[in-house]
Amino acid sequence: MERTYIANLPADQVSRACGFVDTIRQMKWGAFVVLRDTTGKIQVTVDKATIPEIATVTPHSVLSVVGTVKENPSVRLGGREMMAESMTIESLAEGLPIQNDSEIEARMDYRWIDLRREENQLMLKVQTTLVSAMREFLLEKNFVEIHTPKLIGAASESGSDVFEVKYFDTNAYLAQSPQFYKQMAMAAGLERIFETGPVFRAEKSYTNKHATEFSGFDLEFSYIDSMYDVMKMEEDLLTYALAKVKEAHGDEIVRLYGEEYAVTVPTQPFPIIKLKDLYKELEERYGYSVPESMHGDLTTDAERLCARFAKEKYNHEFLFVTDYDAKERAFYHMRDENGVPQGYDLIWRGVEITTGAQREHRYEILKAQAEEKGLAQDVEFYLRFFRYGCPPHGGFGLGIDRLTMLFLGLSIKEVQFLFRGPNRLTP
Repeated sequence: MERTYIANLPADQVSRACGFVDTIRQMKWGAFVVLRDTTGKIQVTVDKATIPEIATVTPHSVLSVVGTVKENPSVRLGGREMMAESMTIESLAEGLPIQNDSEIEARMDYRWIDLRREENQLMLKVQTTLVSAMREFLLEKNFVEIHTPKLIGAASESGSDVFEVKYFDTNAYLAQSPQFYKQMAMAAGLERIFETGPVFRAEKSYTNKHATEFSGFDLEFSYIDSMYDVMKMEEDLLTYALAKVKEAHGDEIVRLYGEEYAVTVPTQPFPIIKLKDLYKELEERYGYSVPESMHGDLTTDAERLCARFAKEKYNHEFLFVTDYDAKERAFYHMRDENGVPQGYDLIWRGVEITTGAQREHRYEILKAQAEEKGLAQDVEFYLRFFRYGCPPHGGFGLGIDRLTMLFLGLSIKEVQFLFRGPNRLTP
């Protein structure tokens, strides 16, 4: 008999359900089993006279049960139960080495068990809906999905914080960004592209928001007039995606994670502030200041304060910050007549989720900016993309894991299927 998902089990009809034993309560005459799959849970009532092997079943064992679902108002779990007629024990579980309240590192050691938790199942569904919604949004706007290489011949962007790997008789590097190839696609005339894929960062960071490998969602598009076109695209994308997540999972997020993580669909436009004005506001409002020499970039503490500031001044969760110092921005960011990079960071709930910009597409200017940072030789292959014509363009990248982390108030370790950090390469 074909398996039916628990959420779709019909009443008064013989069906087959499969899943893990969430809980089991053994009785003299039989047992009450709560069976769960990815769609939900159902109580299964098993009679030992019919199915004596139920006495051997343990929590987290895997069962296939054939039976009939009956309405029963006294059953707390949805007011229905399955009356088992036959059962197959697909796998008996040993006693679990971790519990829900185990330390995070122990849970990471047994991640396949930790992922069975209802909260983690929802977390992965939220990620799926988020990425699907962003892809859907862009496809409707004539974007093309590409897949750029992750093994590259030169250290990308800055020449630092990359993993070097042996590649036959030479060395290669794991890409820390698809940036150069996104721009190559613009030079190829593709005009609008996006990609979701792995990103590698050789940083020995031990914070709750850094990982050595994570999933990125990047896009680039041509024929823009300014960085504000890029910002508008991002706020449209995120507004659409958050609305889809709220529609699909809003109630479950509140039930499992709490009201404080209720999904808020943002209003538009998102607020925008220049970096120097932001520092002025933070000092006046909260007494937060840093030396003038640090005013060219956003500090981590200032980033955190942005959550409070954006809420108090704009009643908004998002904040665009612009006008960074050129020495703090990538060489490929376009600069205005005053040398100000035409880029931005987007802060959500006190964490930077995006760096975006209009790119410099004019070969001679781009080459000069690379030389200024001592990178011209390292990025020679990249500069070639711009020698034969390239339209004005811009784009940004989002970290899928970091977005999920902020959705649910978790750490980066908890929102990745398998976390990779300086001290973790297994499981």
